Amino acid sequence: MIGREKLFSIFDGVLGISDADDTEIFFHGEDFGLTRYANNYIHQNIDKNNANISIRVALGKKIGIAGCNSLESDVLRLCLEDAKAIALMQNENPDYPGMTTPGEYQEISTFNDATASFGPKNRAEALIGVFAMTKDAGQIMAGAFSNGTSEVCIVNSNGVRAYSPFAHATCNMVAMTDDSSGYAYGISRDISELDLLAMAETAITKAKASVNPVSVDAGKYDVILEPSAVGELLEWLSYIGLGSKSFHEGMSFLAGKIGNKIMGDNVTIYDDGLNPAGMACPFDFEGAPKKRLDIIDKGVGKGVAYDLLWAKKQGMEPTGHSLPNGGGGQGGIPLNLIFSPGGATSDEMIKAVDKGLLVTRFHYVNGFINPPEAVLTGMTRDGTFLIENGEITSGIKNLRFTESLVKAFSNIEMLGKDLKTIGAWWGDLTAMRVPTMLIRDFTFSGKTEF
Repeated sequence: MIGREKLFSIFDGVLGISDADDTEIFFHGEDFGLTRYANNYIHQNIDKNNANISIRVALGKKIGIAGCNSLESDVLRLCLEDAKAIALMQNENPDYPGMTTPGEYQEISTFNDATASFGPKNRAEALIGVFAMTKDAGQIMAGAFSNGTSEVCIVNSNGVRAYSPFAHATCNMVAMTDDSSGYAYGISRDISELDLLAMAETAITKAKASVNPVSVDAGKYDVILEPSAVGELLEWLSYIGLGSKSFHEGMSFLAGKIGNKIMGDNVTIYDDGLNPAGMACPFDFEGAPKKRLDIIDKGVGKGVAYDLLWAKKQGMEPTGHSLPNGGGGQGGIPLNLIFSPGGATSDEMIKAVDKGLLVTRFHYVNGFINPPEAVLTGMTRDGTFLIENGEITSGIKNLRFTESLVKAFSNIEMLGKDLKTIGAWWGDLTAMRVPTMLIRDFTFSGKTEF
């Protein structure tokens, strides 16, 4: 950890020698440790210390970006010169809005000393009990357990000075038998909140319950999606449909439908990067303060995420969802989505299903099938079960789904009362908070032999 004052001092020096019209420096430094395990033993430890720095400059409306991973003054000077040289070779961007102006950042807790000090020996000791449980169950366990610290610093020539330190810990587990598997997952800024033995129990129980899986035909099923499955869907929905670029290019399912009823009454989705229960961050990647963004409210389309460029281009206000370096023109993307809960328990959902499926998680999901209808396809994995007459009766062989999330989220009958944090693509700075859900008539388009 380098610290706020030292980073500000270094980057103010770079701003002081820049003769560009606008200059922005983005820094993401990371100390990261990872323990991988398989067959009930640790087979790999990784330790990474790195700093990613990008300098973005504007010469009029010509933009250049260059990167480096050293804080040495000579390297930063060369990076600045490279950014300027790149800008000189660009065409003007008539939509260039300038860079973010200073704002007030909310104080939120993003760092945890216990997580920061947790080393590879601690991770190994924490996994001893997991391996013992798996061996006692006659299964094997695989997965990864990681933790680390990071810091983000953003400064620009308009006077933006944004800094925050972070800590994070993540663990995933797959327990396996000869013909079945079970999954468990956890993420938190506080490593003490990851109960590895409880997670192992979940994975082991799922693997045991799904031995000798039966084959079921593709078709429409009432389906209970656990949080890991919901998170995978919501992450893709954000990427293809909740940003300003896809919205204004007509590729979002929300295009032309703001103010219209598009999903069920029980669907409320919003983005809140300040929620401490998720992986909070007080500012976006151009230094604008984070704030809540309502996206779907009781089934009604409310809005999408804007960065500075697309907001100015469309005559809107930025929402605090810029990506690094202006996002390459991709527009704002929600990174801290929350799906409002209901009041049901998982047991109540299972009892409400005459014939259906319970899905632990999805993988190999593809969201580019038909983005305007939010059609996704993907596979079930690591714990898929048949429900008959309100009871789980067996594990099943995996299925492929192909479904519109607009349709699926219009058919949600029950939502879980508890939210779980599920990590997303930007690692320690983004996550979703999602419930378990019961969806009627969910489409599974193919089946497998495993």
